Amino acid sequence: MAPLVAGLLFLQLVLGPALAMDIRLQAAIKNFRDLHIDYPKVNFPDGFQGYCNGLMAYVRGRRENLYCPNIHYVVHAAWRAVLKFCKYSESFCENYNEYCTLTQDSFPLTICSLSHKQPPTSCCYNGTLTNQRLYLLCSRKYDAEPIDIIGLS
Repeated sequence: MAPLVAGLLFLQLVLGPALAMDIRLQAAIKNFRDLHIDYPKVNFPDGFQGYCNGLMAYVRGRRENLYCPNIHYVVHAAWRAVLKFCKYSESFCENYNEYCTLTQDSFPLTICSLSHKQPPTSCCYNGTLTNQRLYLLCSRKYDAEPIDIIGLS
């Protein structure tokens, strides 16, 4: 019985952190897909008073956080088109402690920016539609998937 308990303890100590890390990484990939890819672009009802207000209500609900983010990027391109840029990432972004890359292609995207003229109890956003290259955080160095957008070029 003692060797069995020792074996289980060993597996828990060695594999436990790796499994937790993998679960967090899979959640980050899913969140990227759900919160940063909108293709084809959704049309929100008029009651939301614009695309960004509708989208950010969804983002805040998915994050289960009432905090109003200052800026949020939404790409209007297929997942596969964005995914390919994290397949090989040579750069390591020390500020984020993750691998990162700059896409070769420009993508259509909406930048949702928190409006400065708003009541303190609500989150109102302005949207800017543009085409730009993306700075992506990737899940690892090779055969990775995007986990965040950290800037534009």
